[in-house]
Amino acid sequence: MLSRLMSGSIRNLEREYNCTVRLLDDSEYTCTIQRDAKGQYLFDLICHHLNLLEKDYFGIRYVDPDKQRHWLEFTKSIAKQMKSQPPFTMCLRVKFYPPDPAALKEEITRYLVFLQIKRDLYHGRLLCKTSDAAMLAAYILQAEIGDYDPGKHPEGYSSKFQFFPKHSEKLERRISDIHKTELIGQSPETSELNFLQKAQMLETFGVDPHPCKDVSGNPAFLAFTPFGFTVLQGNRRVHFLKWDEVTKLKFEAKTFHIYANQKEDKKIILTYFAPTPEACKHLWKCGVEHQAFYKLEKSSQVRTVSSSNLFFKGSRFRYSGRVAKEVMEQSAKIKREPPEIHRAGLVPSRSCPSITHGPRLTSVPRTRRRAVHISIMEGLESLRDSAHSTPVRSVSHGDSFMPRSRSQAVDSSEAAGSSVISDEAYSPSDSVLPTPVGEHSMEQAVSRQLNGAPCSIEEERESEAGTPLGGQVAEFGPDGRVLRLGRTRSAPPSDVEELNKFILSVLRLFLVTIGLLFALLLLLIMLTESDLDIAFLRDIRKTPEFQQFHFEYFCPLRRWFACQFRWMGGFLVTK
Repeated sequence: MLSRLMSGSIRNLEREYNCTVRLLDDSEYTCTIQRDAKGQYLFDLICHHLNLLEKDYFGIRYVDPDKQRHWLEFTKSIAKQMKSQPPFTMCLRVKFYPPDPAALKEEITRYLVFLQIKRDLYHGRLLCKTSDAAMLAAYILQAEIGDYDPGKHPEGYSSKFQFFPKHSEKLERRISDIHKTELIGQSPETSELNFLQKAQMLETFGVDPHPCKDVSGNPAFLAFTPFGFTVLQGNRRVHFLKWDEVTKLKFEAKTFHIYANQKEDKKIILTYFAPTPEACKHLWKCGVEHQAFYKLEKSSQVRTVSSSNLFFKGSRFRYSGRVAKEVMEQSAKIKREPPEIHRAGLVPSRSCPSITHGPRLTSVPRTRRRAVHISIMEGLESLRDSAHSTPVRSVSHGDSFMPRSRSQAVDSSEAAGSSVISDEAYSPSDSVLPTPVGEHSMEQAVSRQLNGAPCSIEEERESEAGTPLGGQVAEFGPDGRVLRLGRTRSAPPSDVEELNKFILSVLRLFLVTIGLLFALLLLLIMLTESDLDIAFLRDIRKTPEFQQFHFEYFCPLRRWFACQFRWMGGFLVTK
């Protein structure tokens, strides 16, 4: 009896596993789910935990053992999508950025989008000119520490926070001046709303960059935004295509194609090369989902998309959620008391360490965060140690903040041309470590990458880091500390590789054609030897060729098969 109970409990444990999801405020939600549970079940659990109704903008991201990013598909089993063994760790992130965050119905949704865009700003995905950067940072300060108080905020208090990949003293003074004089009296809700309205006017709003190379081998970042498809190269936006202009997205191996029709029936095809076939497929699936979400009027218009023009070749994928217009209509029907927002996760973010500017802060424990109230007497040390979700800087930096972008909405007249978005090359993946980070030192993380050790989900290469373009190279100083982390460039496909792919494609087509012809021949034989009385079959049966085939080949073969079946039947009966 005891053994049966123990075996039953073991079987139950084998059917369940733990799953941890890191939220946007870096707190963690852990649950136990069935092995056959689908992604939608886990997502609904998280949204219920957050009291979130406008959930269609969000998704769950994970990284496989090969360090390739993925979005969890809600219609498929979680265990079948994960290539690693449980327990699983994933991240909640904004998947579809709302075109107008201020138009979101509920404050809880705006707060989560605010956390995501603040993360984008820190990791270099959201670029802006210096004046806009100071304003955005001041909004963050106001939302997190409230009005300026000389007793709580001594001189240079803004320098203790890391808002961007790079800071300058001039920018820090400008942030403090705005916070002290222009934002007095603003509540956290108002500051967050103003932050969102300011951020949505930037050209890189909603950008989740995918590193690629163009046909000349030059690095580029491809991204899908609420307004269309964009290509960032160097310090310019070299291409922008509205969703209505994009007609087809295709990929084969590491090659990604974008087909578009612009004004005056101008057809263009853009070709880029991803680092790996898996990265290219992820890029293609993101594009298919974003185009369906932002372009279509109804989810009933969503169709299964193939990555190739041939039905027997390539991948097939279908977006399974609601589209943006339906989400807005559903949000308008929400009628409930606004849920309480616990802005309690105001702690130094483990996913936003100080990068290349000094030692990282000690990681905070993985237990659930509780609200930490700052007393007046605690002063700056309380601000440094435990008070805010904005990363606290451990040393002052002399680097200047250079990114610049236009802070106006996209104009159709400049869609075809290139526009300068920054004085520096747009390279978010070169300025940050994998996110979220585990409780390891920077040297340990670098050594794991150099040694080729599998990356755990704790060291997830999510959108802050991007998919690697090639091998990584680190320079160490005399004391063994990392001075610089760089990347080697991978060459674009050569002519020989292109020829090999063409030959393989032709061989695949030839084999499929032979298979189809053989299947059609078998079908024709079955029809002609059947008792169907159809005119064209009667004509075939009367031909001398069919009579010869019937008596010399088909009838002997049929008798042979009948003898074999009778012998096998008798053999089984005698057994």
